[in-house]
Amino acid sequence: MWKAGSMSAELGVAFALRAVNERVQQAVARRPRDLPAIQPRLVAVSKTKPADMVIEAYNHGQRTFGENYVQELLEKASNPKILSSCPEIKWHFIGHLQKQNVNKLMAVPNLFMLETVDSVKLADKVNSSWQKKGSPERLKVMVQINTSGEESKHGLLPSETVAVVEHINAKCPSLEFVGLMTIGSFGHDLSQGPNPDFQIEVGSTNIRIGSTIFGERDYSKKPALDKSAADLKAPVEVAQTH
Repeated sequence: MWKAGSMSAELGVAFALRAVNERVQQAVARRPRDLPAIQPRLVAVSKTKPADMVIEAYNHGQRTFGENYVQELLEKASNPKILSSCPEIKWHFIGHLQKQNVNKLMAVPNLFMLETVDSVKLADKVNSSWQKKGSPERLKVMVQINTSGEESKHGLLPSETVAVVEHINAKCPSLEFVGLMTIGSFGHDLSQGPNPDFQIEVGSTNIRIGSTIFGERDYSKKPALDKSAADLKAPVEVAQTH
């Protein structure tokens, strides 16, 4: 199980990134041999963090970053310093997306992936908006599943998943379905053993790490934007995609 720590605040983003990548590789090495040998993608979750920290992580080899709030992502991705210093940056949107914010999200520079499609209606809206943007590339999307059954989390019921994936593949030509995303149970009793939702050696290919890289978040500094987005309680740092 991953634990968010203060290592980055004490020793710097470069050290934290190196340590996280080493732990990922150790987990990969423990995978059963019958699983596909796919190198996991590390998504550095930079919400509430300044542009300078994103640039620092980029300068130490990190290319993929995740944000939870549309307005914050739009402002950060449009920052002239990031645009000039990070030409190969790839932004993932990892928060709950409401339909009224879709067009704003589609305007984000270097948007690479939407990880949280959780309905046919949202898929249709994203497909239409991306189509109007006229991008030569399809937008990569994941379908979010609420595997833990927690009411506090968004996502499809497992029984609804196949129908939504089939709809995206058949009816959303501007979208590229690339996988399933699920956020594990946060309240697991560790006395019962490791949280199975956070054992990436079972085949996860997309891993989201935030505070462990950038240090603890200060939500008091976050602007009162995107009030309709996800709540502000302690975030789960690892999402899994199979």
